[in-house]
Amino acid sequence: MLAFWRKTLLLGLAAGNAVLAEDIITDDAVFYGESPAIYPSPQGTGTGDWADAYTKAKAFVAQLSDDEKVNLTAGISADNGCSGNIQGITRLGFPGMCVSDAGNGLRGSDFVNAWSSGVHVGASWNRDLAKQRGIHMGQEYRKKGVNMILGPVVGPLGRVALGGRNWEGFAADPYLSGILVADSVKGLQSQNVATSLKHFIANEQETNRNPATNSEGHYVESISSNIDDKTLHELYLWPFQDAVLAGTTCIMCSYNRLNNSYACQNSRALNGLLKTELGFQGYVITDWFAQHTGIASANAGLDVVMPSSSYWNGNLTTAISNGTMEASRLDDMITRLMATWYYLDQDSAFPNPGIGMPSSVSAAHEAIVATSKAAKSVLLESAIEGHVLVKNKNNALPLKSPKLVSVFGYDAYTPISYSLESSFSFPTTDRSALYQNGTLFGGGGSGANSPAYIDSPIEALQRRAYQDGSSILWDFTSEKPFVNYVSDVCLVFINAFATEAVDREALSDTHSDTIVTNVANNCANTVVVVHNAGIRTVESWVDHANVTAVIFAHLPGQDTGRALVDILYGDANPSGRLPYTVAKQQSDYGSLLQPSQPDEKYQYFPQSDFTEGVYIDYRAFDKDNIEPQYAFGFGLSFTSFAYSNLKISKTSGSSTDYPPAAPIVPGGNPRLFDTLVKVSAAVKNTGKVDGKEVAQLYVGIPNGPVRQLRGFDKVLIKSGKSASVSFNLTRRDLSTWDTSAQEWLLQRGTYQIFVGRNSRDLSLSGTLTI
Repeated sequence: MLAFWRKTLLLGLAAGNAVLAEDIITDDAVFYGESPAIYPSPQGTGTGDWADAYTKAKAFVAQLSDDEKVNLTAGISADNGCSGNIQGITRLGFPGMCVSDAGNGLRGSDFVNAWSSGVHVGASWNRDLAKQRGIHMGQEYRKKGVNMILGPVVGPLGRVALGGRNWEGFAADPYLSGILVADSVKGLQSQNVATSLKHFIANEQETNRNPATNSEGHYVESISSNIDDKTLHELYLWPFQDAVLAGTTCIMCSYNRLNNSYACQNSRALNGLLKTELGFQGYVITDWFAQHTGIASANAGLDVVMPSSSYWNGNLTTAISNGTMEASRLDDMITRLMATWYYLDQDSAFPNPGIGMPSSVSAAHEAIVATSKAAKSVLLESAIEGHVLVKNKNNALPLKSPKLVSVFGYDAYTPISYSLESSFSFPTTDRSALYQNGTLFGGGGSGANSPAYIDSPIEALQRRAYQDGSSILWDFTSEKPFVNYVSDVCLVFINAFATEAVDREALSDTHSDTIVTNVANNCANTVVVVHNAGIRTVESWVDHANVTAVIFAHLPGQDTGRALVDILYGDANPSGRLPYTVAKQQSDYGSLLQPSQPDEKYQYFPQSDFTEGVYIDYRAFDKDNIEPQYAFGFGLSFTSFAYSNLKISKTSGSSTDYPPAAPIVPGGNPRLFDTLVKVSAAVKNTGKVDGKEVAQLYVGIPNGPVRQLRGFDKVLIKSGKSASVSFNLTRRDLSTWDTSAQEWLLQRGTYQIFVGRNSRDLSLSGTLTI
C-alpha cells in the first residue's frame, strides 16, 4: 500500500519554503515496509501443459554441478550479435540460448523485416492480424537462431502522455493491450520462439529510470512508482495476466522501483503477484543492468540476470552454505529457465543459438535470410490497418484522380543513410535538414528494428504518378514552401519521434505546425499525414478551413509508403482506431502529461505517486468531463455504419461474489475467465464501399469509472450488408479488485452496457443487474 504519510509531512511546509537539509531523505530505510515482503519464492509446479517440460528440466538440473547451475543464472558475452546469451552445457547437449531485441522485429541484423510497432498494432484493433504478425516475426527469429524475443511490451501502459516508450506498447488501456499481447504471444511462440514480456511492472516513464550520480556527486535512485493494490491489479497487472494465460515463457523485470523496492528484487511483485497469484511457470529475467542486490534479488524471485551478474556468481553457493538462501531456490531458478527451452521444443531441431546474428555485419559472416514471400501480405496489411483517419472534410479522401500532387514536409523522404551497425536513430535535429532523417517508420532505442528496405511515401507516390500519368512536386526542407496554385492536393508529412531513455518534450512542435499552416494557407485541399510515436496534438491547425484530411499514420514499419498510398487512393479503406485519447490541448492531460520529477525532499529517491488510481487516458477524460479532440477508439472510414439490435444475456454462475476456488494455472484462477454475460448487436454498412468496422463494448461497473473497454470485434462488412458482432464478458471483466479479500469481486447492482464506434460514440446501451 502507498505510504501517504509522506504527503502529509509535506503539507506542513509553507508554500515556497525550502526543505531543511535535515529533512531531505538520505537513507532508504525510511521506505522499508512500503512494499510487503512475500517469501519464500514459489517453486514452479509444471502445472497444465508445462508438465512434460518440467519433468525434462528437473532431470537436466539433477545432472548439473553447483558451478554449472550458477553459470546458468546470468548472461555471458559471446561472439555474436545477440543482445544476450545463456551459456551452453555441452556435455548435456544444451547449446545455450540467444536472446535479442525487440518486439517489432530484429535489431541490428540483416535479411529481416521491420514490422509495425506496438502502437501501430494497437491502432489496428485486429487480434487476428496481431497473431499473424507474431507468427511471421517468430519465423524470422527462429531462422536467425534467436531463442527468445525481448518483447512484446505492455509496460509502459501509457500513463504519462509524454512517455518515451509508449509506442512500444499497444494501448493506453489494459483490456486492449491484454487481448493484443495474448495473440502476439501465441503467434510468436507457435514458431518455438520464447517471449519475454516487459517491463514488469509500472514502468511508466523514462525520466529517472536508472540510478545515477547527480551533478553534485550524490547517488540518485530510480523513480519509485507508488501504486495502491487496486490500481495495480485493475490496470498495470491486467495485460501481464493475459500474457501469462496465453503461455508467455519469460517476464522481464523493469528498471523502476515499485513502492520503493526495485522491481527486480520486489518480492511482492515477483513471488506474490507473478509466481503465486498468476501461477507463472516461466522465469524472470532482468532488464539490462537492472540487478541492484545479490541474494536478496534471488530470494525475491529473480531467476536470470542480463547481460551478466557481478552480484551472484560464487555468492549463490556461499549463500546456500551459510543458510541465507535455500538450495531449492537455485534449482528452481534453473528449472524454470530450462523448462521454457523444453516447453517450446527448442531441444529439437532448433537452429544453433545466434547462427544468423553476426557480431558485426561488416565482418565476414554467413548470410542467413530470414525474410519470406509469405510474410509480405501480412507486413503490408499490418502497416495499412494501423493508420487512423481522424478528419475527412467533404470526402477529400480517397483522392480522385489528381493531376498534380504537391508533397511537403521532412517526413516524406527516404532516410539519407541507414546502417545496421547501430540502432536506427535520427542523425540530425537541424530543422532545415530533418529530411535526412527520412520518414518515421519506427521508434528509437532497443525497440528499433532493421528494415529489409524502406518504402518511403515519396517513392510510393512517384510509383503511383507513373501508373496514373500524373505529376508530383515536392519540397522536403522549407518551412514556408512555394505551393503551385493548380495543385489538386497538397500532402504534408510531419512526425513525432520518441525513443528509449528519454521522455518526449511536448506533444507537438512549432516547426511542424508552421509547415502545415503555411501550406494550408496556400492550398485549398491540404491533407496532413503524421507518423507519430504516441499522442500528437493538432490544435494549432486541425480546424484550418483548408486542412481537409488528417491521418495518424503511427509507425507502420518498412512498408510505410505502400500502405499509405493504398489508403490515399482508396485501394484500402482505413480501419484503424485510436488506442489512446488525443486532447484538444496538452494541458488537458493534467498531472499525467509529464513524467514525475524529483522534489527537494526526495531528490535522492524520486517518487511518482499514482494517486489518480485507475483514471488514466479516457477514464480520466470521462471522470473530469473533458471533451477530447479525438476520443479513445475513434477513427473514420470511407463508408458509414449503423448499429442496432442490442442483446444482453446472462449465463449461469453470475450469482457468486467471488470466483469459485480452483487450482491455480498460468494466468491465475481459471474461473476468472468463465463467461458470465453474452452481448451481441447488428452492424450495417450503410455506405457505398466495403469496409471494416471495429465494434466496441464498454461496461460501466457500479462504483467504478463511467465506462471501461471490455470487448471489441473487427468485422469486414460489404456495402449494404449487415454483420453480427458478439462479445463474451468474463468474471474478471465484470469484477473489481477487493483489497481486503485479495480477490476479484463482482459488484452488486446495475451495470451499464454500451456498444458503439468509440468511447464517446456509443449508440446502443442497456443494463445488466447482478
